[in-house]
Amino acid sequence: MDRRNKQSEMKQKLKIFGWLPVVLFFALQSCKSTKTIAEGEASPGLSAKQVIKRHYRNAPEFKTIVGRMKVDYDNGDMSQGVNLSFRMEKDKAIWLAATMNMAKVYITPERVSFYNKLDNTYFDGDFSYLSSVLGTELDFEKVQNLLLGGAIYDLNGSAYTSRVVANSYELKPTESMALLKVLFRVEPANFRMAGQMLSDPAKGRMLRIEYKSYQLVDKEVFPDEIGISVQEGSRETNIDIRYRNVEFNRDLSFPYSVPKGYKELTLEDAR
Repeated sequence: MDRRNKQSEMKQKLKIFGWLPVVLFFALQSCKSTKTIAEGEASPGLSAKQVIKRHYRNAPEFKTIVGRMKVDYDNGDMSQGVNLSFRMEKDKAIWLAATMNMAKVYITPERVSFYNKLDNTYFDGDFSYLSSVLGTELDFEKVQNLLLGGAIYDLNGSAYTSRVVANSYELKPTESMALLKVLFRVEPANFRMAGQMLSDPAKGRMLRIEYKSYQLVDKEVFPDEIGISVQEGSRETNIDIRYRNVEFNRDLSFPYSVPKGYKELTLEDAR
């Protein structure tokens, strides 16, 4: 393999592992403590403020989460499926590990880090790379909300209009954001996110997040399956993530350290 092909492969791996913190999906597979939640009926009589209030009231309460997931990635040029172990400590840490610890991801409010034993490389930096991939500024709270079925942006920070579309509550800001166009859809059964759309017309970029179903885990409403699509010009990246064996509030550790001698990947490697 020549140098150009190696650099191209490195870029693809950075993109795949860089996406993992953002594209976690939960898919239930015959677990006794969980069940898929049936759809409700959206009421045109609810105001935007009422919908938003119920959305935050129904957020899952937990200290930790542990489970497994399958992540499928396809950007048109390559596709790859990864099985992962997943752990989260609310507001503090998100941790992912591939089979045999061949790759790990560790995210805190300050850092995004991962390593890959297949080619002895690692990445360690802030959220700027993930933000550039998604076309919107990200931080730990936004990533966490995305994974939990919550709105990426604080819905209490702006005024919204509400209408019923396809049996979901469609929320739009009454005033346009500086650069982005945003739209939120809230499902009527438990008022968690049904979908989120963020677009940057100036850059020709659009992010779509679809929460395909929800499950009940220990009386808490949690995403069951999520689909994420990012379009930039004519290029589209699709990620499908499914969770299984989700549990709340176990005592967890988050072992992570980059092995010695690994080569550091930089943001330039991803461009």
